[in-house]
Amino acid sequence: MTATATGRDAPARSLGLITVVLATACGLSVANIYYCQPLLAEIAHSLGTSQGAAAIVVTATQLGYAAGLILLMPLGDLLENRKLSSRTLLGTALAALLAAGSPNLPVFLALSVLIGLTAVVAQILIPLAAHLAPEAERGQFVGRVMSGLLLGILLARTAASLLAAAWGWRSVYLVSAVLMLAMAAVLRRVLPAHVPPHSAGYRSLMASVGRLAAEEPALRRRAACQALMFATFSVFWTSIAYELIRVHHLGQTGIGVFALVGAGGALAAPIAGRLADRGYGRIASGLVFVLAVLAVGLAGLAARNLALLALAGVLLDLAVQAHQVLSQQEIYALRPDARARINTVYMGTVFVGGSLGSAASGVLYARWGWAGPSVLGVLLGCCGLAVWAGSEIGRRRG
Repeated sequence: MTATATGRDAPARSLGLITVVLATACGLSVANIYYCQPLLAEIAHSLGTSQGAAAIVVTATQLGYAAGLILLMPLGDLLENRKLSSRTLLGTALAALLAAGSPNLPVFLALSVLIGLTAVVAQILIPLAAHLAPEAERGQFVGRVMSGLLLGILLARTAASLLAAAWGWRSVYLVSAVLMLAMAAVLRRVLPAHVPPHSAGYRSLMASVGRLAAEEPALRRRAACQALMFATFSVFWTSIAYELIRVHHLGQTGIGVFALVGAGGALAAPIAGRLADRGYGRIASGLVFVLAVLAVGLAGLAARNLALLALAGVLLDLAVQAHQVLSQQEIYALRPDARARINTVYMGTVFVGGSLGSAASGVLYARWGWAGPSVLGVLLGCCGLAVWAGSEIGRRRG
């Protein structure tokens, strides 16, 4: 059996390189979910369909990702992680390459599902990062890796817009295929092997996912809070493009540039990690929910001020990223032998929250304009703050 390496026995000088590789792999893999969003008009024209029909591409990619969270991510507790991650990236590369040559919409939709399914490798690597990190520095280590994932989410739309403007939408998927091949090779070369202790088989593995959710109240609480936080994030970013076009008359390039403001949220990850490592995770969680509520409230009140909208975007992204790192630092300490399955419960719940937030945001914007999503975002943030406060009261009484 392949030897297992951990942060305790891996050379200290290699941890920096491993961090960079994990962060880069997470960012590039998760970006595949978001590339299609600014390309829908070009895809519709190229494949001879309507923009409304092309919008299904976003849903298809998200459904594939949801399936990956449920079906593939638990394998991180069963299969050797380095091989699993690199081979999954090869699958992404093949799907992206075929997508670049799609002759029609049905073929492209099917390949979009496969792209989303294999993009889940980012969520396989994050528990691996927690395993490789020295215990006293786990929060900081995971925070740095999460910075890469967040940058992938935030910069994907901008990168796709610029590539499409230069060489057409198909170039985005060709570039992605090359990057996935390169990252698969890098992971195989740089990462230490990690063989999980679970060996009872896939069926037993999947059955244990439900038991984990039932047996770990901290996991349920953190998942619910982050689902509300991510729903708040999705409400803002789903509707902000409409507002930027309608009120501020920005084009596709301008929207892409505006999306860059969220990259500042990546700065929160290592800071949140250090706070968690020093025992301030609980109080920091409450503070970032307050920050999220203030950010969305500011966006609602200052819709006609582009600079204040940008500031609200930065503050909201800081809150989302910080709470994610704080949550993961806590849940990965619950069952070190089941981190991938814990991440399945956690990210599955978070993904549902984000999807519902996006759907509700579009409906509310069509009905009430920017006021609708703004009010919803504030309410979601307040609900998250209430869940946090309730858990803190219960813990102190206990």
